[in-house]
Amino acid sequence: MAKKVVASFKATSGKDFTKVIRMVKSKKSSAFVFKETIVPNDMIKDFLSTKEN
Repeated sequence: MAKKVVASFKATSGKDFTKVIRMVKSKKSSAFVFKETIVPNDMIKDFLSTKEN
């Protein structure tokens, strides 16, 4: 019989961050590239409002 695995790690600090995926146009091939970044929740609007080169 299989054992039931229970996740007992409950850290509240993990809920303070969000994974943000940004689409950026490549300068070499003019294709779009997706960049993933983990950002604190209170800085999401600032991160998305800045333009990345």
